[in-house]
Amino acid sequence: MTRRGAKGRGASVAWSAAGFVGLLAALAACASAAPEPGPAVSSAPTSSEASVPTPTSPTTAASSDSTEGTIVRFTSARTSVDVVMGESTPAVRDFLASLPLELSVEDLDGAEKIAYLPRALEHSGSPGSDPEDGDLIYYVPWGNVGFYYDATGIGSSDATLHLGTYAADPDQLALLEGAVSVVLVG
Repeated sequence: MTRRGAKGRGASVAWSAAGFVGLLAALAACASAAPEPGPAVSSAPTSSEASVPTPTSPTTAASSDSTEGTIVRFTSARTSVDVVMGESTPAVRDFLASLPLELSVEDLDGAEKIAYLPRALEHSGSPGSDPEDGDLIYYVPWGNVGFYYDATGIGSSDATLHLGTYAADPDQLALLEGAVSVVLVG
């Protein structure tokens, strides 16, 4: 550590030595301070503590930055499709915060299954994407989510936001239509 404006090497060394001695004295004082005796601390939560959600619980997943990997289940009368949520973006966090949902899923042009959300998602700052088969997306202009199963010819767009991925085969995805409930699984 050197002091601004000190003249010559000797002043820098003297200042460094004085600072070092002061630092050692402060550390020694901290080390010699004994902790005050207090009540024993139990590691088991009390009943009131147990009911408080933790940052990793599903009830707070939408507000935390650790939403990547969260699983959302879309269930129709004939099948269920699980989606693993992707990068934690404003759109992903707002989608998770809107759950549970009841949606109506329909096929669009033999390329994707879509469902209109009850409200637009907050998406400011969410990057656009180049959708692929197996992607769940949010399409900003229409306010819908979409399960791409034939993304041939679909290019990158700032209006198409990647939410997550799914692994359903085409036959299973064909059964995902009509009334669909959407819930957070974990």
